[in-house]
Amino acid sequence: MKRLAPILIALLFFCILPCFAQNANKRLILKDGSYQVVSQYQVVGDRVRYKSAERGGEWEELPKDLIDWPATEKWNKEHEPGALAAAEAAREKAEQNDAAEIDKEEAAERASERARMPVVSPGLKLPDESGVWVLDTFHGTPELVRLVQSNGDLNKDLGHNVLKAAINPMGGSKQLIQLDGDRAKIQLHVNQPELYVSLDVNDDDSAPDDALKVDTHGASSKVKDKNNYSSPTSRYVIVRVQARRNLRVVAAVNISMLGKVSHSENIVETTTQILPGKHWMKVVPREPLSFGEYALMEVLSPQEVNLDVWDFGVNPTAPENKNTLSPIQPTR
Repeated sequence: MKRLAPILIALLFFCILPCFAQNANKRLILKDGSYQVVSQYQVVGDRVRYKSAERGGEWEELPKDLIDWPATEKWNKEHEPGALAAAEAAREKAEQNDAAEIDKEEAAERASERARMPVVSPGLKLPDESGVWVLDTFHGTPELVRLVQSNGDLNKDLGHNVLKAAINPMGGSKQLIQLDGDRAKIQLHVNQPELYVSLDVNDDDSAPDDALKVDTHGASSKVKDKNNYSSPTSRYVIVRVQARRNLRVVAAVNISMLGKVSHSENIVETTTQILPGKHWMKVVPREPLSFGEYALMEVLSPQEVNLDVWDFGVNPTAPENKNTLSPIQPTR
């Protein structure tokens, strides 16, 4: 048994040796596309001497001009010991960089979505739409309700119409705004609601064709005004609406007081906050609202107000509003 051990070691050595030799093999690539597998080669003058790995390692020769040297050097460099591992590592690094760029893009998209659709209550987001929404609570469940602008026979658009009027301190008690019906379609169940006004971005400096400017004498004309959209510079107040038979009115005397700082029992001041991303403005009354009818009014400047108001009522016993948005419960 001891005599067989050296023989077995020698056989094992000769079996492994070709594997190591093969790992060190190179190629001489010829210009006709064929190649020679060699264990080594050397350039001697205009000849190339090489040992073929396929024919027992004897020295052979061929003209130097027959070799495609760029292709030969490229293949041998790519197949050097460790070259494949380095190439794989480089590929993995490139994939990681690509994944990181994708992650950045996805993170930016998610941040933009959070700005356009902020969370106002657990599981409840504002929609990616323009307009005014109010956070209500019905039977303990938060709900988002859309407020629609109202102003007589003005076209009811779900966006943001602007019907301007100059604040006239001499306007007296003349009825300036009349709203159809003795109560608003939207009745809130909380006395200090949170209202959210979308801040529209308009690339065109001109107002839409149906934007109107109205003076206190009743004359109206179309204007081109880039500020006819919700703007962070606008101020919002809540005006108490007087209920009459089959209609509600906001008197001109109330409108005239919007340009003043003095307190009025018919005007509820609000606090405003521009949400991150500047897509939404949060408007909250500074004091609780009592039972009754109201209108959210936009004060465009100390001299102008938007007569196209968002009307609503406060009635804790009213039925649930239609077409509300409710919280989305997370899946388990």
